[in-house]
This record gives sequence, C-alpha cells and structure tokens, in this order.
Amino acid sequence: MENMIITGVNGLLGQKVLEEAASNFSVLGIDIHDYPFNTKLKFQYERLDLTDRRLVKDTVLKFYPQYIVNAAAFTNVDECENQKELCWKVNVEAVENLIYVARKIGTKIIHISTDYIFDGSAGPYVETDVSAPLGFYGKSKLASENVLLASDVEYAILRTMVLYGAGINVRPNFVTWLIQALKNKQQVTIVTDQFGNPTLADDLAAAVLQSIKLNKWDIFHVSGSEVIDRYNFALKIAEVFGLESELIKATTSAQLNQQALRPLKSGFIVEKAESELGIHLSNAEEGLKKFKRQYKKYR
Repeated sequence: MENMIITGVNGLLGQKVLEEAASNFSVLGIDIHDYPFNTKLKFQYERLDLTDRRLVKDTVLKFYPQYIVNAAAFTNVDECENQKELCWKVNVEAVENLIYVARKIGTKIIHISTDYIFDGSAGPYVETDVSAPLGFYGKSKLASENVLLASDVEYAILRTMVLYGAGINVRPNFVTWLIQALKNKQQVTIVTDQFGNPTLADDLAAAVLQSIKLNKWDIFHVSGSEVIDRYNFALKIAEVFGLESELIKATTSAQLNQQALRPLKSGFIVEKAESELGIHLSNAEEGLKKFKRQYKKYR
C-alpha cells in the first residue's frame, strides 16, 4: 500500500480527500489542531506547522510518502490583505518546504489553487489563460504555483473555486452559511456581479484521487461545471432546501465595499479535467442535491 500525506486534513477538502483515500493508501493527516476531526477512519495524524522547514523535513522523511496532497492554505481573502506575512508563509513558504523534502525522495505533489490567480475580466478561463491576480491572496496562490512550476518535482495543480460541502467541525462556507441564515429567517444581501462555478468538495476530492490513479501531472481546472452569479446560486440553494428566497436581496460588489478585490467575471471551463481525469463535475443544481443528501448527517 502506498503512502500519502494530506495537509489540511481537518479542513473540508482535506476530510473529503481522506474519505476517498483511506481505504487504498496508508495516510498521514497533517493539520494545526491537536487532534484529528475524523476519528472513524483509520489513518495516522500529526500536528505540524508547515512553515517550519525542519519539522516538515523530519515528518515527511519519516513517513516517506509517494504522494503529498496539499489542501492546507490561508484562504480568508480579506485577512490576507491584513496579514500578508502570515499569508505568504502558509501559502508559499509551506509549499517551498514540501518541495524541498519531496525532491529528496521522489514524492509527487498534488496542490490546490484558485481562480483568484485571474483578474476576472474575461472568464470563464481555461488552464492556459494568462494570470493576473487582483489581491494578495491571489498573488500568494500564483506564487505557490510558480514555485512548483520551477521545481523538479512531479506535480498536479488543481485550481478550484466557491468550494462547499459538509464535514466535521468545518468552517462555514457560502452554502452552509446561507442555509443557516435562511433557517434563522435572516435577510441576506448577495452580489449579482460575481460569477463563478460552485464546486462540491466531493467532486474535487475525486479529481485529486483520479490524477494520482491515472498518473496525470498537469494543471487542471476542477470546479462545478456551471458558471453562475452568486445571487442566482443563492436562489437555487433556497429552492433545493425549501427555504424562503424572499429573504435574499440583490446587491453589487461595489456596495459591499469588501477589503480585497475579487475577480468578478470569473469561472472555469472544465472540459480538460472531465476528459483527462474521467470525472463528472456537477452543475449547480446537481451539486446541491448531492450535498443535501449528506448535509443532515453533519448537523
């Protein structure tokens, strides 16, 4: 059985990759918490600061993985503007540390990136489109891609966006936040001018495992198959979950006055991922219906 390290294993995507991998790989899960959130699956767990090169080297060499799935990141877009040094450490230097030790033992890296490497002026994007990040989060994630591109390790970069799903003790995402707000009869304002592909975390995790299974080491856009604006996605969430759409009010990004700039006309073309990885990526309604079936068991 081959060895796999999953960084950020307590996060939403990390948990989904663990669920996909635990029966076929010997897994070491890594995160910053003292304990693993998933206690039902069989895997090893270690608390580790990925920004500490010596500790990363010792841990990886001891476990000797064939694969590292890097699902750890600083993803709070506005906080990345306030904590640039921490953002860079987590999103770039941690990747450099993983590369440093991976090249010593021939480990392959599967790295998760984002549509925020694009400026959102001409989406939906294909993998070869020119990047131009607007904010520091996007700049850090583009830098993390570049250190992989410049390295001599084998890698796959899976770019994604608007990730949602259910997990154990995971932070709220757009879908879970909206469901809770509407259940509590709260009025919410959602932007009509930010476009993207809502992505069920289970689909992305399946793509991670397929890239390993099929030995595909390349850049892939892995997201939901449908480009939709946040407001209409919110209406679809309300419809699928039988909640009051009248509580959802429309606004624009300019009116929200968010600290970090967001790519507005974003979105991915996912044909390469679907054809080369042999996966089906859900559209907005399909993804939400799959999510609804699993949502209750995490409540």
